[in-house]
Amino acid sequence: MRPAELSSRSGSAEDDVPGEEDRSLRDEVVDLARALPGPLRRLTVRSGDRAVEVEWATGTPSPAAAPAPVSGGLQAVASPPAEAPEPEEEPEVPEGTVAVRAPLVGTFYAAPSPGAEPFVRVGDEVEAGQTLGIVEAMKLMNPIVADVAGVVAEIRAGDAESVEYDQVLLLLRPPGGPR
Repeated sequence: MRPAELSSRSGSAEDDVPGEEDRSLRDEVVDLARALPGPLRRLTVRSGDRAVEVEWATGTPSPAAAPAPVSGGLQAVASPPAEAPEPEEEPEVPEGTVAVRAPLVGTFYAAPSPGAEPFVRVGDEVEAGQTLGIVEAMKLMNPIVADVAGVVAEIRAGDAESVEYDQVLLLLRPPGGPR
């Protein structure tokens, strides 16, 4: 988004006839956007305590660390764009094993309750449909079940650890296979 686009945008029909205070705030925001370096990705204005949040588009130089004061008491409250993290290499699923993946984002629990024995340990034989852990999401406990029978070869997610969608939680080896 370019700062020049800000003044041409309008939200609702009420915005077509702004009050003096709204017009003043909009003018201050446009002035602030034009004064900021680089193209903006997002500009959020809160009329409450008159705060402004600015996010720059990726690939632009970082703005100055100090907030930029603007007329009318508005102040830029912004953080420089986050540097793209180096892509983490997903640990490969070793040949001869089956990955049990997180079906949703949440918190992985290895046991049914704090202090209880875990559902499974490395070396345990499991049957298809057996519960291997729980992923909590939005206060709902979602059981993680084995799709196939096997032996737990590795547990990659720690108890009470945040997990991402499709993250490998455990590795299963076919039963009777090499240890």
